[in-house]
Amino acid sequence: MVKLRLKRCGRKQPIYRIVAIDVRSRREGRDLRKVGFYDPITNQTYLNLPAILDFLKKGRSTNKNSS
Repeated sequence: MVKLRLKRCGRKQPIYRIVAIDVRSRREGRDLRKVGFYDPITNQTYLNLPAILDFLKKGRSTNKNSS
């Protein structure tokens, strides 16, 4: 099963990538596709909406933090 999750990047300043990832892999594991990013410091978000809608249309679910 595939979920959309937040994947942390950056050491001192957290930046999160929104990725499609297999449920069995850990948060920092290999992702299937990058579909956006979120910067909590500047509150900036970029979403690849066609890719996200494609995953949701195929029945993928989202993590509670990334929805």
